[in-house]
Amino acid sequence: MDESLSHADISSDSGRRRGGWITFPFIIGALGGLTLAAGGWISNLIVFLIEEFNVNSIDAAQISNVVYGSVCFFPIIGAIIADSFFGSFYVISISSCISLLGIVLLVLTATLNSLKPQPCATGSKLCQPTSALQYAVFYTGITLASLGLGGTRYTLATLGANQFDKPKHQASFFNWFFFTLYSSIVVALTVIVYVEDNLSFKWGFGLCVIANLIGMAIFFSGSRFYKFDKPQGSPFVGFGRVIVASVRKTSLQLSTERKNYYYGHDGVTNKVAAATLSKSFRFLNRAAQKIEGDVKSDGSIAKPWSLCTTQQVEDFKTVLRIFPLWSTALFLATPIAIQSSMSVLQALTMDRHIGPHFKLPSSSVIVIVLFSTSMFLTLIDRFLCPMWQKITGELPSPLQRVGVGHVLTILSMAVSAVMESKRLKIVQEHHLQDQPGTIVPMSIFWLFPQLVLVGIGDAFHFPGQVALFYQEFPMSLRSTSTAMISLIIGFAYYVSTGVVNMVQRVTGWLPNNLNNGKLDNVYWMLAVLGVINFGYYLLCAKLYRYQNVKGADGSPDPDS
Repeated sequence: MDESLSHADISSDSGRRRGGWITFPFIIGALGGLTLAAGGWISNLIVFLIEEFNVNSIDAAQISNVVYGSVCFFPIIGAIIADSFFGSFYVISISSCISLLGIVLLVLTATLNSLKPQPCATGSKLCQPTSALQYAVFYTGITLASLGLGGTRYTLATLGANQFDKPKHQASFFNWFFFTLYSSIVVALTVIVYVEDNLSFKWGFGLCVIANLIGMAIFFSGSRFYKFDKPQGSPFVGFGRVIVASVRKTSLQLSTERKNYYYGHDGVTNKVAAATLSKSFRFLNRAAQKIEGDVKSDGSIAKPWSLCTTQQVEDFKTVLRIFPLWSTALFLATPIAIQSSMSVLQALTMDRHIGPHFKLPSSSVIVIVLFSTSMFLTLIDRFLCPMWQKITGELPSPLQRVGVGHVLTILSMAVSAVMESKRLKIVQEHHLQDQPGTIVPMSIFWLFPQLVLVGIGDAFHFPGQVALFYQEFPMSLRSTSTAMISLIIGFAYYVSTGVVNMVQRVTGWLPNNLNNGKLDNVYWMLAVLGVINFGYYLLCAKLYRYQNVKGADGSPDPDS
């Protein structure tokens, strides 16, 4: 990671008028500030809802899951807008301002008594109801802050990578990007969350405002050095065109002659490159079949929503082929999302003291996941993958890495169930079932094994999925391929909300007072569902054939 920042590299890139390593400190500095600001308010949202808005614990976890899901969806919207209309710089500029406005509203909510309900004892039913105005201001702030976060985080990655022409420098930038991203989240989960828990939320959110302003100042300071790329159009628009065009031509009989299909404006060259349309999902081939009026005299498309290139059709087919594997990742991420929010609720009921003077904020337990993921990413890259290569003669494939992640996640759910059973046993021994808010005499360290396991699992399956999507998606969709993980996480948080709602309606496992519930049964249920999903994954992996790169036995060829 360091060697790409050598003097020679900096000199060669920064000698140009725009772009290169001279932009690096501005983009990374902006990322650090904006991520610190976002992490400061979103990481402790569950506790804020419980303590400041008198929201029931399970409802607070549900709201948090919806917010996290939205934050993962919004980057896709930001990417489409950046690619299709305004470019990365302007989307980041506008989004950072929106983020600042949202966090300012959160500061006002935490500061002004008129914008939040009067506090009540934990678990008490005699609480002052929250007014419509208080909810409106709070949710407006959450929405704006989420939109701002979605429009900046991954768009900054795109803008940063666009500053470099050499793949080596782009790879180095991504290493530093994710290092800064994780580091900023860890600082937010520790420092800012600690301020919120031990001083007040207004001071914690105030630090978020300052971090947002610093990030914006750093970002705009580098505007004279940035290389601006013109919007190229979003691949999602191309997907929509394929669907619409194929539906419009439903009655059209498919032609077997290549000359009847549209290969692009440069017909001869593109016909060779695109080759013949595949036989899978043949009904979509109509989108590229020409009829009268589809093509102008100069060879360009006359009706964009009636005709597509063969490459656009094949790109869409690639996404459809990989969808089953993508769906297994969704059901893998859903238990992780549930465990994340429930771990915070468990931590609120446990002894969080580390030593005689320090009390760990409940939301900071998620730092354990980040630490274990970061550590094992290094171990996997430096030790496990080379060891596997020595034993088998080849590097582990993306599908194999994802499979290991499935197993570790299932183990994490089982360990979570055992640990919660132990916590509930202590609750019963001390007769704390009907005493909501009472701290159970059990150290928060008991939560660490399950969080370490899920973190190790993340180190296997998330990079494995990114590698799989990046490898298998066509060149025109490489940017979209890395965004698929964001979609998975976003869907997972929404699905987790639905699962928890269903459990609440059907069972009595998740009351507002966890001490009187059966959260261990929920974890066992997730473990069983994880086993079923793992079987589904093995079936999909066995049937899947690599589209772009193949080696022996269908595995990726490391030399390609």
